[in-house]
Amino acid sequence: MTETTDKSVLLPDPAVAKRYGVHPLTLRRWDKNPDLGFPQVIVVNNRRYRKIAELDAWDLRNSREAASRLAGLKPRFGAKPTSPEAA
Repeated sequence: MTETTDKSVLLPDPAVAKRYGVHPLTLRRWDKNPDLGFPQVIVVNNRRYRKIAELDAWDLRNSREAASRLAGLKPRFGAKPTSPEAA
């Protein structure tokens, strides 16, 4: 058996929804909001998938933003300040 190390493997949307603890329809709402930067959907035979590598990158980017906010630092990646003091 061959091991797959290629991170461009696709994950079906129901599994993506489970990964983030949301309903699959939530992913469709996230798709409609480009400001979130959520990985684009790939449709194959009328089924929705996402690239695992892009999901991992999105997780990393968002965890850095969250850690920066907790540390009281200015958000990176062009995000707007969350409090009047940060402005």
